[in-house]
Amino acid sequence: MEDTAKPSLLRRLLALVVLAIAAWILLKFVIGLIAGVATIVVIVLCIVAVVWALRVL
Repeated sequence: MEDTAKPSLLRRLLALVVLAIAAWILLKFVIGLIAGVATIVVIVLCIVAVVWALRVL
């Protein structure tokens, strides 16, 4: 069996920083995607509401 040494503390810290940055970017992307979908849904609902209101009048 090969004896592997643990990564140094500095390497672990760098990996943690990279992981945190990647998670932050992914979170911002997901929030932006959800906001975009919500905007499209609101626009479609507004159009449906206007069409319904015109038919009722």
